Amino acid sequence: MQTEAKRPHYDLLDTVRGLCILSMVAYHGMYDLVDIIGLGAPWYTGLPGYIWQQSTCWTFILLSGMCWQLSRHHVERGLLLVGCGAAITLVTGWVMPSQRILYGVLNLLGLSALLLIPLEKVFRKIPAWAGLAGALLLFALTRNVSRGSLGFEGLVLCPLPEWLYTTDLFAVVGFHSPSFWSTDYFPLLPWFFLFCAGYFLWSGLSKSSRAKELLQTGVRPLSFLGRHSLVIYLLHQPVLMGVTLGGTAIWWISAGCPYPPL
Repeated sequence: MQTEAKRPHYDLLDTVRGLCILSMVAYHGMYDLVDIIGLGAPWYTGLPGYIWQQSTCWTFILLSGMCWQLSRHHVERGLLLVGCGAAITLVTGWVMPSQRILYGVLNLLGLSALLLIPLEKVFRKIPAWAGLAGALLLFALTRNVSRGSLGFEGLVLCPLPEWLYTTDLFAVVGFHSPSFWSTDYFPLLPWFFLFCAGYFLWSGLSKSSRAKELLQTGVRPLSFLGRHSLVIYLLHQPVLMGVTLGGTAIWWISAGCPYPPL
């Protein structure tokens, strides 16, 4: 009786994802200290902090696009992520309205996973490296859509029509009114294109037996964190908030002050 060959596990992808989740936890820990407690950290609110945040997000989204082809349950996974994103919106809007998250990274990853299902038949016909280059180009071109223009960061190629930004109905895409705000905002434009870049990157790497062999090596503790990244993401901020606020209160009281600063 023949048995189905065991699918290889690409531990390096989990390892990188584990590094990303650790970086994200550390970044959000600093966010709590700076934005909620009031710790002065100019480097965090300046360019170094922005590069830290963006590099973590870019890597995680690109990696998610790579892993899409390794999943067998795209609909279930996509709906789960969208549902978790909606739950985060409800909880943050109720518990901490000033820190509300609307259309955050989980919503993006869930919608991207679902959108890629009907697009895969087309994507399979595109050469991997051409698709990667095209997706990265579109990502760069639409990077500033949520800011009202086409272009990348400080490079503004052309402004977009103002009527696109008169309502929040299409905020999930990247078009929102001036009054819209979210502490964690990842619209489909430009981020879906980075997710697609990950898809094409895996398409290219998977054709190389050497690359696939290297991707099967990883660091076990980090791979463990990477495989449980969703649970860590959902739990890390309540834990960080509890530790931050509790530690601040203990320090404040031990310093002889009758009441905590919050």
